[in-house]
Amino acid sequence: MNHTKVVITGAPGTGKTSIVNGLEEKGFHCYHEIIRDMTSKAKKEGDPAGLVSNPLVFVDDAMQFNKDLLYGRAAHFQESLTSKALVSVFDRGIPDVLAYMDFFGQEYGEEFINCCQNNRYNTIFITPPWKEIYVSDNERLETYEEAQKIHHALMDTYTRFGYDPILVPKNPVPERVAFILETLNQV
Repeated sequence: MNHTKVVITGAPGTGKTSIVNGLEEKGFHCYHEIIRDMTSKAKKEGDPAGLVSNPLVFVDDAMQFNKDLLYGRAAHFQESLTSKALVSVFDRGIPDVLAYMDFFGQEYGEEFINCCQNNRYNTIFITPPWKEIYVSDNERLETYEEAQKIHHALMDTYTRFGYDPILVPKNPVPERVAFILETLNQV
């Protein structure tokens, strides 16, 4: 059975999680973002003095943090392969890990690249930066300007892996969900 795998991604504070929640309310099987829990845990275990945009400053081993993130997203992907759902929705995809590592100037090896190449999604939706809805919080540490740069890193990374990301219009959540459903019906 062929499952459709859909990624909803975007820079922090662009409304992607609200869209994923909206799709879940409509009955879609969704895999939720894991980074917020990991960042919160890292902050509790690290030295939270001063607000910074890179959660890696709170961890002892930045590469292991990124590997844990990569493996967590890969596990979601693998789990989707045995799901009875016809469509699986992911709040961020595996290539997001590489996009963030590029943004923060971190190197990664073939293991990261192979994981992206061997776990392919069908459709990628990217929510663009939207200043009017952007809010930072205890786990969303980036400034709006950094969010704009992350958006470009995400676009570059997904394109590099052969995807043609679809930009989600800046509309209320129900309209964004409707846009995604309409687009999926046309694919």
